[in-house]
Amino acid sequence: MSTAGKKTARAFAVALLSVLASACTSYQPAPKAFSEATIQPYRLDSGDRLRINVFEQAALSGTYTVDQAGYVAFPLIGAVPTRGHTLPELEGMIAAKLRQGYLRDPDVTIEVDRYRSVFIMGEVGQAGQYAYVPGMTVQNAIAVAGGFTPRANQASADITRKINGRIITGRVPITDPVLAGDTIYVRERLF
Repeated sequence: MSTAGKKTARAFAVALLSVLASACTSYQPAPKAFSEATIQPYRLDSGDRLRINVFEQAALSGTYTVDQAGYVAFPLIGAVPTRGHTLPELEGMIAAKLRQGYLRDPDVTIEVDRYRSVFIMGEVGQAGQYAYVPGMTVQNAIAVAGGFTPRANQASADITRKINGRIITGRVPITDPVLAGDTIYVRERLF
């Protein structure tokens, strides 16, 4: 091999090693906001299905879905901004709008009928979209997706989560809790 060929091969090897080293450090451990998000009140978003009950108002009570724009279309009062609000906040907003000429003293209660899905990708038996269950951990979610493949890194996973309107990704142990709307990625182990 010529001197120029050896220099090119050496430069390629150095570049490859730097790429591999940067790939190992591209994800950081989950920021503090990850664990804080799991103890905060549940924030509604697109895909959540809500059971809304207006006391003694059967025509208004029913099941409503938060649309892609983050609104619930509610009878009489129209579209109600829902994304990012807690259940008590939304109850207050709907009651306040119903008081504006429709009902004297509305009693509104809301429960989540179905949470938005979680998405599981990477080295799992069957990647896809799955129903979220309160109390779910990363390990539970992986089990629902058919378990680990033989090549999977079984110690941790990467979670992408919306926190305060920002999309954040962090590496967490498989015992960490999952939130509705999370995307879980199980990496391939190096060896």
